[in-house]
This record gives sequence, C-alpha cells and structure tokens, in this order.
Amino acid sequence: MSRIRATFTFIRHGESTDNLRAVWAGWADATLTNHGMNQAQAVGASLSATQFAAIYSSPLKRTYMTAQAIQSQQQTGSPSVVTSPLFREQYFGVAEGKPSTRKKDPDISLAEQFERGIYPGSLSRSERFPEGESLDEVQERASKGWAEILLPYVQEKARQDNNQVHVAVISHGLFIKEAIRALAKYDRTADLSACDYQWLRNTAWARVVVEMKAFPKEEEPVFSPSNLLLERVQLTHFNQCEHLATVTRQKGGTGREAYDKRQKDIRGFFGAKSGGGKSKGL
Repeated sequence: MSRIRATFTFIRHGESTDNLRAVWAGWADATLTNHGMNQAQAVGASLSATQFAAIYSSPLKRTYMTAQAIQSQQQTGSPSVVTSPLFREQYFGVAEGKPSTRKKDPDISLAEQFERGIYPGSLSRSERFPEGESLDEVQERASKGWAEILLPYVQEKARQDNNQVHVAVISHGLFIKEAIRALAKYDRTADLSACDYQWLRNTAWARVVVEMKAFPKEEEPVFSPSNLLLERVQLTHFNQCEHLATVTRQKGGTGREAYDKRQKDIRGFFGAKSGGGKSKGL
C-alpha cells in the first residue's frame, strides 16, 4: 500500500476593519482594510511559486479576499477557491462586536460579567460566551474540516498518482492554531508548542506535513473527527511573515479604510487622466 505525504499551509487573513477595533470579531463579516489588501497581495506574491493543488477558505470576507489575492498570483495553475463554514473563526456569540477586556474580574462571577456586558479574554478552553463556541468546540470543528474535506481530498489526489499534494487553507488566527492542535494525538513526537506561545500576525502562515496510508477507493475508511488515521505530523513553519517587511501602512488614514476595488479603480482612472502616471496602490 502506497503512502501519502501531504503539506498544508494555513494562512491567516489580512488586516480587517475589525482588527483595528478592540472588539470580539469571530463570525462578524468585516472586510479587509487597504493595508490588509496590501498584506494579502504581499503574501500571495511570496507564495506565487508554491504550487497549491487546492485552495480552501473560510467564507468570511476577510479570508475570501485574502484567498483570492493568493489564488490570482499562482504561477502554475490556478485552482478555484473553495469555501467552507468549517474553516470560520471561533464564534463569540453575544460578544460579537462587543468590546473585549483582558482579564476576568475576580470579584464577580463570569455569568454576572456577561450580564453587565463585560467579555474577558481569559476564558478556559471549555468556557464560552453565551451562544458562542469554546476553544474545545473550535478544535472539534477543525477536526471535522480535516475529516470531511482536507484528508478525503488528498486521498483522492493519491488515487490520481499525486502522493505529495500541497493544500492552502486561508482562515483565522484562533482556528488555525486549533486545526494544528487537533493533530497532536496522532504523533506524540510532534512539537506543536509554537501554537501555545505565538500569535499569528495578519497574513502570517503555518505549515504542517502529515503522512498517512493511501487507500484504494473501495477500501477508504470513513474519516471522523476522532480518528483521522494519521501516522506522522510535523509542524515545519509557524508565524512566517517575512513578506510583511516591505509592506507599510499608507499615510493619512487611507490604510485604515475599508478596501474598495471600485475606489481604487476610480483613483487610478483619474490619475491617468491627469497625466500623473500610475496611481499609488491601496
């Protein structure tokens, strides 16, 4: 029986308008800022020679726009961006869009803090905001993404004589860390500790290499979140953001504005009409 060695590059979205506010933003559908689009273009350029067999994305605007920027710069082939709600960020329930605070108030209960509209960031893995998800539940959802989408895809590619497939997943900071953590139990020698002490910057990426058996179609097992059938897991990169070294925020507040392609096209048009040459990119 042949073996599969699959590579998964997880990329966090560019800066969103909500990233500039101290609010809880999970499923809230904020767009990229102009600076965020420049970040997305930069990571796309840096990965342009990396041939992705598939590009998956969270359906939220900030991730899908980032995925499109990456997909449009692929040098060899151009796989369509496929979205799935399984790749969304942690859902913060009633706290979505509400101000975030760093720590719990030790003098009052967590339930009372919620009643007062206080939403602290120091929850345990099993705790959640009302109507939201806990980190444990995000990890379970990430495991479903592996079981229902990512691993069946690489098995199918293996049956097409491609045993070393490379897949991109454009998602969110918390989700990416939980997707990687979900693999820990399959390889006790894997060092995934970077997930514990590092945050992913906007458009930073992480890379995981997994090994597993390749199954014929008639023998392929049903993957489940509790049994992904992986044999080796290696976290090779985490929080890679060298591409951001040349990305600077536009002056005058422009970089903080929501990205609007139509506005950029209008500025480019009038810049050309006035004889000023190329307009400055947003």
